Amino acid sequence: MNRYGLTLTLGILLAAPLLPGCAAELADEMATSAPNSSAANTDEATTAAIAADESPAAIAQAPTIQQTVLVDGLAHPWGLDWLPDGTMIVTERPGRVSLIRPGSVEPTPVAGVPGVLTTGQGGLLDVAVHPQFADNQWVYFTYAEGDRSANQTRVARARLVDEALSDWQVLFEVNRSKQGGQHFGSRITWLPDNTMLISIGDGGNPPLQLEGNLIREQAQNLASHLGKIIRLNDDGSIPADNPFVDTPGANPAIWSYGHRNIQGLMYDPVSDLLWSTEHGARGGDELNLVEAGGNYGWPEVTHSREYSGGEITTERSRPGMADPLIVWTPAIAPSGLLVYQGEAFAPWQGDLFAGGLVSQDVRHIELDDSGAVINETPINIGQRVRDVRQGPDGLIYVLTDESNGRLIRLEPG
Repeated sequence: MNRYGLTLTLGILLAAPLLPGCAAELADEMATSAPNSSAANTDEATTAAIAADESPAAIAQAPTIQQTVLVDGLAHPWGLDWLPDGTMIVTERPGRVSLIRPGSVEPTPVAGVPGVLTTGQGGLLDVAVHPQFADNQWVYFTYAEGDRSANQTRVARARLVDEALSDWQVLFEVNRSKQGGQHFGSRITWLPDNTMLISIGDGGNPPLQLEGNLIREQAQNLASHLGKIIRLNDDGSIPADNPFVDTPGANPAIWSYGHRNIQGLMYDPVSDLLWSTEHGARGGDELNLVEAGGNYGWPEVTHSREYSGGEITTERSRPGMADPLIVWTPAIAPSGLLVYQGEAFAPWQGDLFAGGLVSQDVRHIELDDSGAVINETPINIGQRVRDVRQGPDGLIYVLTDESNGRLIRLEPG
């Protein structure tokens, strides 16, 4: 049963006052634009200074939660999932896959991972275990493919047997190549019919162009995969009931559009709702409730601003385009999203947990019975948070995006 009923009345929660600017993706946005781009070659020191100048309004700290570092020494870990026996599978952006077995603190490397493009935000990204893994051994991956002059996001699957991948199959490739190392997406979440949703970034920041316009405008182009959520069958084919299958000129894989760079995506089977968190540029990060066929506005409607400080658009809302539930300005740079449905934190069932790269925390977002946001509380992690997941034990697991990245378990204090 849908926790929130048949209709939702949702307003925008501004998570902090609209300040002149913020640092949206910190090191992720530095020096990853098209070559010779002075406007977008933001270095880490400059971006960190913007963030320091524009700290968000104080938010009450969460009650005591015990944090246990299970594993460290991971190289920019990106995605996390579980095998049926409780073994964790973790991706690291340089192109490594590791298994972490219950009770072990030593990751076991997985053989058979092909080469990926590791530049800027690109590399080996998300991982998702097939819901029927026990029968078919399929594990799914997103990753960057190509070189700095021409690259795209890919989706592939491989069979995991013991400690090796085999039968690697490329299922999907974005139909527009881009330059640089920005905005690949790319989260995976499963729907009950064993179709999967994958987020694809818009391609990057100005002055990067494609087809004679700023590449970010591809997010409104229904012929392009850039700036979209796509839906695929588990074999990579396109579901016959996708929302744009019968729309002339539209790519049939598209599920929703008008997105900048979604790095938090989760379908909640209890509420039958799809949630996403999306990076803005200078401010304007978003929490969205995503529906099939929806237009989420980017870049025609946004609370975000250019990194230079100017307006992207004066429009914050428009009929026919979905409004966000939360706008984070200054940005938290959201990555990883969980809808909690476990017993370990029973009072939190149905609440959202969003990781923050710049904020270096996990935002606990409480919802009322109508689905409106009623409270937001940070859980301080102290490192850039890349992913947030619920384990089979009902506890919350966090990956930190560092060269010495950590797997952290959150449990009641």
